[in-house]
Amino acid sequence: MPICYLGVGSNLGDRRRNIKSAIKKINSLDSTKVIKSSSISETDPMGGPPGQGKFLNAALKIHTGLSPESLLKNLKRIELGLGRTKTVRYGPRTIDLDILFYGDEIINKKGLKVPHPKISERDFVLVPLAEIL
Repeated sequence: MPICYLGVGSNLGDRRRNIKSAIKKINSLDSTKVIKSSSISETDPMGGPPGQGKFLNAALKIHTGLSPESLLKNLKRIELGLGRTKTVRYGPRTIDLDILFYGDEIINKKGLKVPHPKISERDFVLVPLAEIL
C-alpha cells in the first residue's frame, strides 16, 4: 500500500471538530489507515473573498489500498458529509481535503493532479507536512 500525504483545512463552524471528524472518517475508509497527523495550526486565508475567517490546517500521513481516483472520490464524499458546499473559488469551507502526494506517482488528470500543483506556494501546507516527514 502506498504512503500518501493529505492536506486538511477548515475555516467555518467548529474548525477543530471538523478536522478531527475528517481524520476519523479518513481512518475508517476501506484499506486506509492514518499513520501520523501534524499539529493543527491557524493561518490566514490565501485568496478568495475578503473577510473570511482564518483557517485551521493540518497534514496527514496515510497508508491506503484505494486508487488515487477512489481516494479522491472518498475525500469528496467526506467533505460533503461534513457540510462543505461549493460557493466561490478559495471561499470559506467547513472542510477541505487535498491529496498532496500519492506514493511516488505523478498524476495529471482533469480534477486530479498529484503532487498537488500549488504545494510549493503554500506554507500552510508545507509547515505541517514538514512536521510529519
